[in-house]
Amino acid sequence: MSELHFDVIGADGPRAYFAQLTRDSIAHAYLFTGPPGVGKKTFARRLAQSLLCEAPKREVLGYDGTCNSCRLFAATEAARHPDFLEHTGVLKIGDSDAALGFYESEELTARDLVRQLSMQSYSGGMRVLLLGDIDFATHHAANALLKFFEEPPRGVVLLLTTSAPGRLLTTIRSRLIELRFPSLSQAQVRQILRTMDYDEEQAQLGASLGQGSVTRAIAALGDDEESLRTQVARWFFAVADGQTPEETWATRDTLDEGLEILKSFVRDWTARSVAGSSAPLVAVDYQQELGELPRLEPVDAIALLAKLDDAQRIARTNVTPTMVSELVRMALTGRASTRA
Repeated sequence: MSELHFDVIGADGPRAYFAQLTRDSIAHAYLFTGPPGVGKKTFARRLAQSLLCEAPKREVLGYDGTCNSCRLFAATEAARHPDFLEHTGVLKIGDSDAALGFYESEELTARDLVRQLSMQSYSGGMRVLLLGDIDFATHHAANALLKFFEEPPRGVVLLLTTSAPGRLLTTIRSRLIELRFPSLSQAQVRQILRTMDYDEEQAQLGASLGQGSVTRAIAALGDDEESLRTQVARWFFAVADGQTPEETWATRDTLDEGLEILKSFVRDWTARSVAGSSAPLVAVDYQQELGELPRLEPVDAIALLAKLDDAQRIARTNVTPTMVSELVRMALTGRASTRA
């Protein structure tokens, strides 16, 4: 028997769950939730490779990396596996009269997916659909997949990932088995960054700044003046100084991550206010700016962090991102007024 692998760092809970399953016991649809950058899509791709691997095995997890199927997963984008369909981001409803085969359209839609996954498997085995960072353009797009989620064709496994499960329709979410992916440890983030060819110093810094997220770590290591982290930092320090910035960082795509970045700044602000300059910081790249902020009283810090938690809950609904950022701005301004 070939040696099997499952090259995923972290995700101990989901790994333990799927390690108990066989092809006969696996369900037809799963929802992977958790913060951005913790490996939800990576795990889903490796699970798909495991399900489609030709190596004989009883369990679900594991692939040999050498069979024809695995070579397609390892190949370039032009050689995608014909029984693995992946779409990332917003999904539209699509044309009800279109007739498409695999990968004939650059922009897949809900109706495309239903048609394509209703076809026979290319290899005669299973077929896997991954909808990464799923969001539906309209309720109609979501409803187009509703029955498909409930009763997909035999041999099809659906894998969805999101960092904002509250934005999914309850009728869809109830048809999926939900697995939570926790934040990564600093050691795990550092290990992943090292596999991505960051040197040891960069990997250690990224792990410190990433707060359990590889996406956040990579963004923090970048020098892009218009990165989300830079925009949020500029906005935060301006508001904390009593200003009302004209620019905003908040969009539907950046809202969750932006709020997490804001919380890290507030936590560091609190730590500096309580313990002084010796307090260890998460945002070590903004040490000087944090040191210039006025002292934040403990009662104000608790109230501000509670407001940010409220903003995160509201952000998972259909409230506009601009309104959420304005709520945060008012909370920060309120703390500034109590110090004045």
